[in-house]
Amino acid sequence: MTSIARRGLLGATGLVAASAVSGAVAQPRAARPVRIGVLTDMSGPYRDPTGPGSVACARQAVEEFTAANPGISVEVLVADHQNRPDVGSGIARQWYDTEGVDMILDVPTSSVALAVATAAREKDKVFVNSGGAVVELTGTQCSPNTVHWTYDTWMLAKSTGAALTRAGGDSWFFITADYAFGHALQRDTSAFVEAAGGRVLGGLRYPFPQTTDFSSFLVQAKASRAKVVGLANAGTDTVNCVKQAREFGLTQQAKLATLLMAIADVHALGLETAQGLLLTESFYWDLNPRTRALAARVRPKLPGGIPMGMIQAGCYAGALHYLKAVASMGVAEARISGRAVVERMKAMPTDDDAFGAGSIRADGRKIHPSYLFEVKSPAERTGAGDYYKLVGTTPAGEAFRPISEGGCPLVRT
Repeated sequence: MTSIARRGLLGATGLVAASAVSGAVAQPRAARPVRIGVLTDMSGPYRDPTGPGSVACARQAVEEFTAANPGISVEVLVADHQNRPDVGSGIARQWYDTEGVDMILDVPTSSVALAVATAAREKDKVFVNSGGAVVELTGTQCSPNTVHWTYDTWMLAKSTGAALTRAGGDSWFFITADYAFGHALQRDTSAFVEAAGGRVLGGLRYPFPQTTDFSSFLVQAKASRAKVVGLANAGTDTVNCVKQAREFGLTQQAKLATLLMAIADVHALGLETAQGLLLTESFYWDLNPRTRALAARVRPKLPGGIPMGMIQAGCYAGALHYLKAVASMGVAEARISGRAVVERMKAMPTDDDAFGAGSIRADGRKIHPSYLFEVKSPAERTGAGDYYKLVGTTPAGEAFRPISEGGCPLVRT
């Protein structure tokens, strides 16, 4: 199937699903529902931490919002960007131009996220990013039409990279996905390692998303004799690296730094393999009463028994805050300018069951704490999805790069 044909099919599928969710019927254009497009990875390496779970969480937000605001109808469309910027940008432009989409949500894969941010700015629509990690979204490539919600490479690097270096992991070697996200994660982690007195001995980039066999990269990492091997990747790439690193005996010599590991990856690995790994997330379903209540509402809608993860939580929270901003402006006014909606989102304090109270900075960065977790051993587990123990918390004001250091043109100095 060609990309064009697949895109058309997925767009049509999304529209059918939207009608089923909202119960909407054909309406005049002026009265049409607010439309949210979840642009995600439905079939590739990031499917489990994003994908169907992101769609389910967006629909949960819509369900809760429309129950409280029965006068506003909302539809959810779904498409797979195949981790390709050209495909993602094409879907975004089609959605904005011809299918009445008002806001695009999620967009894992940083190169695709950057392309969608450009489209949203050109079309004066809204983009709420949850899945993409590249810090440039709130830096030199920040946009008045984009909010970066859940996490980024700076947050991950500071929490996991700095903690491992302070704990004695003072020499590093990186295995890095060769695209914007991997480059940024290695760059940001290297900066924190060196600031903490560590050294970067080297690194290798592998073709993304084509690589599934990491043996040659792991052999070279082992030969470096670095104390820490940093995995600057995510999804099934991280899962495969961890499995193969244990098979090659690398973990007997070095500590693995899983710089972006989601709870879906821990679920796929199992605690026997994943135990002891350190990772950073901004959401954990068992963190507090509010997160547990949200997870209980969403759990029946999630595929395969995988616990709700932070990117999916960001889709819930980002969609909910966007809809609150639309309601405060009125749907007709909100449709005039995506930039104006984002300005309203920044002006309103955020509060939801996933992240609690927070705010959105002038550069579009959503602010909340980050958490350093250690994966439990099988003996420590007390029930389904009980995978993490909390090691440390970075307060909201310290979890993300200072606004003065990003170079965002929207920030007045």
